[in-house]
Amino acid sequence: MFGGGTPLASVPSFSIHSVYVKSSVSDHAVLYATGMPRIWSRTIEAHRDAVRDATIEATAALVAERGPSGVTMSQIAKDTGIGRATLYKYFPDVESILVAWHDRQVDAQLAELVRVRDRTDGARERLDAVLTAYARAIRTAHPPAEPAAAPLHRGAHVAAAHRRLHEFVRELIADAAAAGDLPGGAHPDELAGFCLHALEAVRGRNPAAVRRLVRATLAGLDAPNPRGARRQRAEPGASVGDGR
Repeated sequence: MFGGGTPLASVPSFSIHSVYVKSSVSDHAVLYATGMPRIWSRTIEAHRDAVRDATIEATAALVAERGPSGVTMSQIAKDTGIGRATLYKYFPDVESILVAWHDRQVDAQLAELVRVRDRTDGARERLDAVLTAYARAIRTAHPPAEPAAAPLHRGAHVAAAHRRLHEFVRELIADAAAAGDLPGGAHPDELAGFCLHALEAVRGRNPAAVRRLVRATLAGLDAPNPRGARRQRAEPGASVGDGR
């Protein structure tokens, strides 16, 4: 995760296909197992959040150690100190816990990309900074080889994560086009897909490849449209094509 702050901090920062890594059970899990003070669960919602967090993080730790096929709901209940009956009220099976973990990773990773955007000045510069952060994050990200983990990397939750990322990059491209930092006639929706697919080439490469591939991707955005339109700064109120 970008910037740490989680037991899964060594997970590459933006990976739709996340890898499982060694992690420890969180404080939530330990506290629940040893008897959580009432003052820390003043509301039912807070208590539920604590149980969910303990379950998710303990499961991630077990999967990192044993692989997805080596983890059972009974083992999760034992490691967290949460009764099996209670555990099943929150999650029907191990896969649903891993999906919840994946969704939480995506939320945190997108939040980091937002922070990168917000601390950068200039539309073109923001696009560059976000694409660089994304490329660095996925450079070492690989899906786990174990077949049992495959369901985590397909389905509606993965499609939703891709849509959120695509829309985020699309908006950055639209802003750069509106600022005149991209050629006239740019289509942000198409170019967002181009950027994300192009940067997939960084997986497994050395760190120096990140800068080279980001530069190549940005150069691709600078290519003139088929009519040879040159870069023009958009006039106030002018519309920018979005591919629709």
